[in-house]
Amino acid sequence: MTSRNPRDSRLRLVGPRTLATAPRAVVERRTRRSAPRPPEGTPAPAVLARMARAELAGAARIARWADSAPGRDSGLRPGCTGTLTEAAAERAAADLELTPRQARADWDAARLAGLVEVHGGDARPGWRLRAWDRDDSAVLRGWVALFDAWSLVRPAPDGQEAAAVAEVIEAMPQVLSLLQLSAGPVPVPQLLDLLEQRVTELRDERCEIPFGPQPAPASAPLPAPAVAPLSPLLDWALRGLARVGALTLDDGHATLTPLGSWAVWIKLEQIIVAAQSPAGNIEHAAEEMLRGCARLRPNAARAEYRAWLAARPVGSAVTELLDAARGDDALLRGLAFEALRVVGPPAEADVRAAASEPPLRPYALMWLAEQEGADPEDVHTALTREESTWLWVDTAAAVADHGESELLVRHLESAIQPTVPALLQEVRAIGHPRTVQVLVALAAAHPDPALAKAVRRAAFQVHTGGA
Repeated sequence: MTSRNPRDSRLRLVGPRTLATAPRAVVERRTRRSAPRPPEGTPAPAVLARMARAELAGAARIARWADSAPGRDSGLRPGCTGTLTEAAAERAAADLELTPRQARADWDAARLAGLVEVHGGDARPGWRLRAWDRDDSAVLRGWVALFDAWSLVRPAPDGQEAAAVAEVIEAMPQVLSLLQLSAGPVPVPQLLDLLEQRVTELRDERCEIPFGPQPAPASAPLPAPAVAPLSPLLDWALRGLARVGALTLDDGHATLTPLGSWAVWIKLEQIIVAAQSPAGNIEHAAEEMLRGCARLRPNAARAEYRAWLAARPVGSAVTELLDAARGDDALLRGLAFEALRVVGPPAEADVRAAASEPPLRPYALMWLAEQEGADPEDVHTALTREESTWLWVDTAAAVADHGESELLVRHLESAIQPTVPALLQEVRAIGHPRTVQVLVALAAAHPDPALAKAVRRAAFQVHTGGA
């Protein structure tokens, strides 16, 4: 762009690129960890995928039925929780020759495996259903999603406290690890002993010692509260895992299936990855972790995101990332949503809620479009013109704060407006808090004196509130 008449300056139309995907100025070298091999005897991925398809056959069948059933728009709207309504369950049972209870169970499995997605009051096929017959990786990821949600497959036993249920869910990875390492049947009493030990450890870790002076103890100590036995909850957990196809129960013994053994091994590998965080950001809060990843190449940054996420619960990690995105640093905003792409569907509800916040809205809408199957190169089409302009200014602010002047000049070409005057007019209108600083930095960096003068004049008008 070398014209000295800004009214005639044309901008090359290219897809917007956030700073998070721009080439990094510094190349970080790190030692690559060789790809781990699964335990001996683990079936090949194609065989595992065939097993997963068999386990989820009912879920895939009802998902396809929901996609093709006549009148689906009026009769297949799920309830507010995403479960089938009575009418829809009756229709599915009649069409698929199931009982309504079986239809509901298959529907719930389809939702948990990502074969059906519920958006508001509408249900539609998930992207995994489209890839079900051709993509083994999509099938295995769908089954692992169901495996992760085993505690939602069957309701917990009546009369159990919510805290005890949560403790058992938190302790079950230890039980599964024992089953995986044993590579064969394990007596249920042995699993119960391990579960009780782990739950006791969790309770001890949460025991808080009061600080400061304490009142004198009562003359007669209060009896310790009775601890409910964990055997009913272990039975509930094992049956839930058996229902998703992760293990079998026979004659008082539990045995992992090949799918279950492979899934537990995958989870153990994730823990190892977390312990070997390449750049050492695993212990840091989200904001500090993102700053540490800012100068990494995209693949190295994603490895850091995965390690950081593997070391903490998904819910709290998503909250931390969104809090970092709400800050003043536009670079962290873009990086936070790059990390949320690694999280994937579990972050959808929080990201959808964040779309109501103007600073986060463009990032959230593009994230949601990508999750719904849009090509990453085309997600910007989900934005309005005003939202695209806001994103352009926000990205320019990140470049101005952290990039080089040449990169800021190149960023000018990513605007959707066809001319510089049109861009300046719309930038002034959107009210981004960093507009003045971005325009001043762009004017200082651009080599075209006439264009720089026009940009500088626009910055002055925004600063003074002029037209």
